[in-house]
Amino acid sequence: MVMQSKSANIFLSWTRMLLWKQIAVALVLGLALGVLLNMTGNAAVTGTIKLVGDAFIAAIKMLVVPLVFVSLVCGMTSIAEIGRMGRIGIKTLVFYLGTTAFAVAIGLVLGILLEPGAGVSLVADGKVEAKQAPPFGELIVGIIPTNPVSSAADGNVLQIIFFAILFGLAINLAGAAAKPIRAFFDALNAVIMKLAEIVVAFAPYGVFALMTWVAGSYGVEMLLPLGLIILAVYLGCLIHAVVVYGGLIACMARLSPFRFFQGVIEPAIVSFTSTSSAGTLPVTMAATTRNLGVKSSVASFTLPLGATINMDGTALYQGVTAVFVAQAFGVTLSGADYSTIVAAATLASIGTAGVPGGGLIMLSMVLTSVGLPLEGVAIIAGIDRILDMARTTLNVVGDCACTVLVATSEGEIDIDAFNNPSVMAASKFENG
Repeated sequence: MVMQSKSANIFLSWTRMLLWKQIAVALVLGLALGVLLNMTGNAAVTGTIKLVGDAFIAAIKMLVVPLVFVSLVCGMTSIAEIGRMGRIGIKTLVFYLGTTAFAVAIGLVLGILLEPGAGVSLVADGKVEAKQAPPFGELIVGIIPTNPVSSAADGNVLQIIFFAILFGLAINLAGAAAKPIRAFFDALNAVIMKLAEIVVAFAPYGVFALMTWVAGSYGVEMLLPLGLIILAVYLGCLIHAVVVYGGLIACMARLSPFRFFQGVIEPAIVSFTSTSSAGTLPVTMAATTRNLGVKSSVASFTLPLGATINMDGTALYQGVTAVFVAQAFGVTLSGADYSTIVAAATLASIGTAGVPGGGLIMLSMVLTSVGLPLEGVAIIAGIDRILDMARTTLNVVGDCACTVLVATSEGEIDIDAFNNPSVMAASKFENG
């Protein structure tokens, strides 16, 4: 009876815990279990546990296409003024491209200071063939969907975004005749957001399973030889988040950086374990609108766009990786080479996300731009999952920062909700 009573109390405490705390606890427990299984030679068990995480990721990916399309249409229809719509779009693009350039620079500086490739003897098993990114003109034309239904089925987010923006614009231009369609999409958006709440409520269990698999598969020993480059990427992501994002929130929005980071804990942890900006979108949407008080009219536009083109974490990773490969293969980079890397990584971030194998393409493009050996891609591939966790988290936090800044500049944010930590309780899925 005593054991049953304790179990009941633990279960009750767990169910009453805020979602972000549940996710944090699940992350730590998953890490501990994974390391334990790896050390005891039972790493194979993590494959079975990972099925729970796979199920969660599949459920959350199920929401991506309808969420991106419906939220963008609603975001467009909520902005009646065409001029204001263009203004928000320009602000969003300037933020994403500007911070991406900063991210690459931070990566390069850390690579130079920490010298992760110095003294490392690297031998690639074989050359990696670089996938060719399409020409810029072809990329632009490729954004236009010839069949929107096919684009949705294929999960081509860039084409979905393009069609959703035009569709929402057409609804606005149609005026009163399109009022029933506007009302339908508003209702559909409410349903999809409620569905997202249901799926996100299972995030702690998915995070636990995925973290157990990562820790169990890689273990501590496998990370030690390349530990310095992992440290450089993680440190760079932390510096970029605190200095660049935190600084912009404090100086431009005149808001508390601490409160901002507190409000984005949930999407940060989910993106850390899932390594998918698009897959984390439902959680990101909930965090910015509920935890940070951003109006959905802004969040519905900036977040889907950011999940596609904002690649600050990936760009920072490119900077560190480029210096690592150069040091490991004994190649000396000049000042012009560093400038080329910044430009290549920044420009590549615009369209690479919409291309299959985007991470490899972007890395190949950056290395090729300064003549570095592509064997470096094969070497980094062994720890890419570990690095991907950090860079995806930074991408998602950047999406949230951009949304808060744009919303503040447009007067589309509830400052009281932003400053009140208790609103985080709203992100906890209620059972009625």
